[in-house]
Amino acid sequence: MKIVFLGTPDFAVASLKALVENDFDVVGVVTMPDKKSGRGMKLQQSAVKKYAVKEGICVLQPTNLKEDSFQEELRALKPDLQIIVAFRMLPQSVWQLPKYGTFNLHGSLLPNYRGAAPINWAVINGEKETGVTTFFLEHDIDTGEIIDSAKIKIGINETAGEVHDRLMIVGADLVIKTTRKILKGSVSTQKQDDILKGQKPKLARKIFKESCRIDWSQKSYKVHNHIRGLSPYPTAFSTLRFSDGKEVVFKIFKGEQNDDVLNSGAIKTDGKTKLFIGCGDGSFEIYELQLAGKKRMLVKSFLQGVNLEGATIV
Repeated sequence: MKIVFLGTPDFAVASLKALVENDFDVVGVVTMPDKKSGRGMKLQQSAVKKYAVKEGICVLQPTNLKEDSFQEELRALKPDLQIIVAFRMLPQSVWQLPKYGTFNLHGSLLPNYRGAAPINWAVINGEKETGVTTFFLEHDIDTGEIIDSAKIKIGINETAGEVHDRLMIVGADLVIKTTRKILKGSVSTQKQDDILKGQKPKLARKIFKESCRIDWSQKSYKVHNHIRGLSPYPTAFSTLRFSDGKEVVFKIFKGEQNDDVLNSGAIKTDGKTKLFIGCGDGSFEIYELQLAGKKRMLVKSFLQGVNLEGATIV
């Protein structure tokens, strides 16, 4: 079975690596074009491209997936199966190409959390479990028939980044399991509408900057879930106004809800190792944060260099 793999970030590399190490015939990889980034704006290759080049796998980097030249290159690889992990939307002419179809690995337990940010929203919404799902592509995003899934528990203080890293490994195992089922012809699928039974699924819409601003009037558990659900990226933030009127944006990466009652947005600190901000009930204790233009740091290091006397949250 000739396989073409489509993906871009580190999350996808784990699945690609698993396919290669399990001796599947990956004849090509489709990934995003190189982008300029970082200091000096040098061209950077995607994580998937770096791995594919190292393994000697053919790499295609189309700017437009509908271009005839790209689709001709893809057809020349004669794929029997295509596997997508963290890639963009495909035109029908691409996902219908292989005789065994195209399946996608999605970072949620479908049909819930269809969309761009499933891991983030599962944590933000305080879910106790999440998982990964493989499904065959159809026209509408994340709606195809489910092949298989795997669950994990979400820890009460676990961040989206930590969940992401665990799902990356669980997802790679599921990709191998699903590919073997297809190879053996033992696949049975389930329609997502049959699972929903008329109910609407929870969605994982794209996260924009303003969605990351912390609302300190919310209850402490919601503030906590919001912060850990956006950590380490794109990161929840707030604005600190110092006694001289200067305002600085700061990001929060880790912390924990606390029972100490403070007014919403009020700051409490011992000036050494403890920093609390009031919520709609109780408060939130900050463990790791980052001032704009500075490095991420533990709260102890932050308090050593910053005087919060008279400072407020705005």
